Amino acid sequence: MNKKSKIILGIDPGTIVLGYGLIEVMDKTPRMLAMGVIKLGKLGSMHRRLAGIYERMDSIIKEFSPDEVALEAQFFGKDVQAMLKLGRAQGVAMTPAVLREIPVFEYAPRKIKVVVTGNGDASKEQVSMMLGKILKVDLKNEPLDASDGLAAALCHYYQSLLPNGEKSYSSWGDFVKKNPGRVK
Repeated sequence: MNKKSKIILGIDPGTIVLGYGLIEVMDKTPRMLAMGVIKLGKLGSMHRRLAGIYERMDSIIKEFSPDEVALEAQFFGKDVQAMLKLGRAQGVAMTPAVLREIPVFEYAPRKIKVVVTGNGDASKEQVSMMLGKILKVDLKNEPLDASDGLAAALCHYYQSLLPNGEKSYSSWGDFVKKNPGRVK
């Protein structure tokens, strides 16, 4: 009997360093397949960096054939120019998946931290430590951008477990606020 697994690619976009992580889920158990970073700083122009993101993401998707992609997406920021650059990186990072009709899901950084650690203000180090415990791997010497990509993938997996239509909550206080009368 051939058991179906699901592969999820998580991406932490960046224009200097892009992090990614892949998990495979079989029998509701996630395990890390791969993780890494794409260093773009030495590629020079922004256009060349964007091409580098596309080429490497295309290669990763060809190699691992993910079923779904989870992307960490900034939804607001103070530096407009930085947000524009990051938005371009996000778009280019997801394009190889979109062209293959692989579903892409976007999550705010805070949401990923809450889902993985229970704390929306968790540091990158705390996220990495929790990922190591959950996935039973040693991430101490891994780049934090790579573990952020892995966290996006794991966040998406956990979110996919919610029944259709069920709301997700950022904290116990958020649950109580959105469900008056259910908690006394």
